[in-house]
Amino acid sequence: MSPRSASVNEELRRRSRERLLQATVELVAEHGYEATTLGDIADRAGSARGLVSYYFPGKRHLLQSAVHRVMHLTLHAGLEREPRTEDGRERLARAIDAILSLTEDHPVLMRAHMAGILQAEGFVQCPEQQRLAWLLRDTMERYGSQDVEADYPMLRALLMGAVFAALLPGAAMDVAKLRAELFQRFDLEWELGAPPPQGKPRSLP
Repeated sequence: MSPRSASVNEELRRRSRERLLQATVELVAEHGYEATTLGDIADRAGSARGLVSYYFPGKRHLLQSAVHRVMHLTLHAGLEREPRTEDGRERLARAIDAILSLTEDHPVLMRAHMAGILQAEGFVQCPEQQRLAWLLRDTMERYGSQDVEADYPMLRALLMGAVFAALLPGAAMDVAKLRAELFQRFDLEWELGAPPPQGKPRSLP
């Protein structure tokens, strides 16, 4: 049997890594971060325990990479949904709605992610985070930013703050109100993106 080519090996590694990331998302959503072990993740992914350590230096790093993958996939789907558009204002609205939707679709996962960022390990700049960052930078550029390098970090900070506010136990803010504030910050019409079915909050103009 001839040895596998480098491209085949690379594809196998990519799939193995993605199975671990997906298993992390599923298990943390089901059992929480603390109750999920690296062994559980390897078993769910159908991988050897050693592969987890090969790809990721620890569970916190693995979680952040897994969440960044979910965020990237969600953002990409939101930006490219039909009808497709190149309008920068519509794409920014879609981006905001996509990230805010994670608070309702993956609340346990996102709470664990936000808590992890505040730990000693801090913010992990993994390949998944870099793909997410590229989409957000591209969104700001299409929106018409004259200084993407300054405006992208601000957009990221505002989105992270909104997610944190929406998920804060005991003091969570209404997602529609957070959306309205973000849309007002970027001078976006409420009807852009994917407006929530309950409509615009009455307390805002």
